[in-house]
Amino acid sequence: MQISFHGHSVVKIKTNDKVILIDPFINGNSQTDLKVESESPDVILLTHGHNDHVGDTVELAKKHDALVVAPNELADYLSWQGVRVHNMHIGGAYTFDFGTVKYTQAFHGSSYVTEDKQIIYTGMPGGILFTAEGKTIYHAGDTALFSDMKLIGERHPIDVAFVPIGDNFTMGPEDAATAVAFLKPKLAVPIHYNTFPVIEQDPTHFAKLVEGTEVLIMSAGDVIER
Repeated sequence: MQISFHGHSVVKIKTNDKVILIDPFINGNSQTDLKVESESPDVILLTHGHNDHVGDTVELAKKHDALVVAPNELADYLSWQGVRVHNMHIGGAYTFDFGTVKYTQAFHGSSYVTEDKQIIYTGMPGGILFTAEGKTIYHAGDTALFSDMKLIGERHPIDVAFVPIGDNFTMGPEDAATAVAFLKPKLAVPIHYNTFPVIEQDPTHFAKLVEGTEVLIMSAGDVIER
């Protein structure tokens, strides 16, 4: 399995026969190395409906007939745009041919702002536990720290955890370090920082706060082999 980071909250997972994109915010993402025209995902997983996470989902999904897995209301909204979807919700898991997806809770908001400034409610935000080829990846989405992360870590041995550290909209470095202590992953990767001035952070500060877990600060395009 190849797991790569592409700025903000964009994660790509390559299994033996599938390409999975999580929160493919590409156009408008100052931190990414990706180009929409160069990507051909089989599956897109979405944590919530904010524009900087839904990103280029509709264009990519339509072009490549990619399956979009998303929380229920967000999936419904995307289906109205002509996208092939699988609806899920917090606490639910489903085993697909490419792996198992389980949604965890996340403490955040979830809405999509249209070009004409309409705010579309897109249901509950979530984190994603993705399991394939004997490995479990946790993408926390946008979230505050919450104590049930302990339970997530106890019930789901996590190989790689992607956790937001940007503060203001999500956990900051201190709370994110506590989240890692709760989750106990083999490897922790900071995400959702430095894309906008209000979420500028020094990831090395986060790394210094984490105890007992390896932290990998990834640049856009860096790859983890598992």
